[in-house]
Amino acid sequence: MSRTTFPIITALAFLICNAAPAQKWNNADLDRLSTERRVAALKELRELLSIPNNALYADHVSKNVAWCVEAFNKRGFTSKVLPTDGGPPIVVAELEAPNPDKTVLFYLQIDGQPVDTSEWHQESPYTPELKQRAENGAWEIIDWKNIDSGWNDDWRVFARSASDAKGPVAMFLTAMDIMNTENRRPSYNIKVIMDFEEELGSPHLPAAVKTYNEELAADMFVILDGPRHISNEPTLSFGARGITTLTLTVFGPRAAQHSGHYGNYAPNPALKLAKLLASMKDDDGRVTIPGYYDGISISDETKRILRGVPDDEDDIRRKIGIADIDKVAENYQESMQYPSLNIRGMSSGWVGEEVRTIVPSHAIAEIDIRLVMETESDRLVNLVKEHIKNEGYHFVEGEPTDEERAQHPNLISFEYENSYKAFRTEFDSDIGIWLYDAMKRAFGKEPIRKRTSGGSIPIAPFVTTLGVPAVAVPTVNSDNNQHSPNENLRLGNLVSGIRTCLAILSQ
Repeated sequence: MSRTTFPIITALAFLICNAAPAQKWNNADLDRLSTERRVAALKELRELLSIPNNALYADHVSKNVAWCVEAFNKRGFTSKVLPTDGGPPIVVAELEAPNPDKTVLFYLQIDGQPVDTSEWHQESPYTPELKQRAENGAWEIIDWKNIDSGWNDDWRVFARSASDAKGPVAMFLTAMDIMNTENRRPSYNIKVIMDFEEELGSPHLPAAVKTYNEELAADMFVILDGPRHISNEPTLSFGARGITTLTLTVFGPRAAQHSGHYGNYAPNPALKLAKLLASMKDDDGRVTIPGYYDGISISDETKRILRGVPDDEDDIRRKIGIADIDKVAENYQESMQYPSLNIRGMSSGWVGEEVRTIVPSHAIAEIDIRLVMETESDRLVNLVKEHIKNEGYHFVEGEPTDEERAQHPNLISFEYENSYKAFRTEFDSDIGIWLYDAMKRAFGKEPIRKRTSGGSIPIAPFVTTLGVPAVAVPTVNSDNNQHSPNENLRLGNLVSGIRTCLAILSQ
């Protein structure tokens, strides 16, 4: 080899080596990188949790919007604040890859449930507190300085939205910090949508998705929300049930009547309503309305995966205090694959210290129907309405007229509202396989795969309007008091959530 060719070969080798993709991080690398950034992540989360976030207050929304824009721009994103028609804005942050093969849209929720400060065991739900469990089982406040000198995965940060869902925001941002520090870039374009009114049902989101369909266009949709499986093992959720609500009011006498004078004479609307509701289900808890479960078929392979979810059903029954279960399906996970018909509340007359000896004037039942992909809300609502009609009821709008009272023995008003549609993505879809591989790389084992989660989330507009498949990646501990006083995030879940996001960003 000549002296002139050696430098050329050396230079070419240098260029080839530097052009080659970086070595893929294994689970030990991801664990180390996430652990190194845990204190910084917790401090940033503490800052974010200190900003009140009730979507009903404009100043809460504006402060959170400003924080999110600054935080994402600091990581190299380009952020846009997009107005909605009469509601809080949405924020969309974008980061382009050098040679993208796809665009992935991430969903983050920023707002939180309203708070009742009297029920929180600390000064304020918006003043995050670090706590450890005492010997008596209670949670006691410890000084934040503890995280600078030590770390315990079982410590928790207590604040509104610690888990639902500002915790995942801190996880994602920290994972981006690690990518930037390590000079890594995702192989795909990233878009992040931030929702500031999810706890109000995201009423302005469907229209916003249509308005900003170009800004939100993507190939895959990752939802960073929700709790892991109760075992706290890495989890993927491929769908969520939708929800429709009904209000049934059965009418009796025009006003409540003395039960001594009119008992045995004036029909009791509470009894009528109870019998009507009982006619809708059998003793095994299955809906008896013809056609209610039509269209649902679960393959043997899907059943195998559902059985693989490590639910301890004896423990579930023990924890919620029941001796038996409804027989809609063979197990808990399979029961989530069918639409439900749930009586969520009943009211008639008075009870307790206000009890009165009367025949009530009316009885009300509040019902929710949890939807699955195979069941359209309007079809199920019409089936319920037809069943009520076949039971001999006459429908009225609001209070019945004197003429209606004189002509019809069974009077009912029927109101309903469609909230969220169901969504579901197949296990073997591109996004399903991609996230499965990322999670397996992150933790060295197969993630738990849930076909449908029980809760409802405002994701259907993205799936239907944008035509993009969606999968939820839950990261927080299941015992987080979500929506309740003393909401919390386990510190170990903060670290594993960073690890999860980092695996996805580097997959």
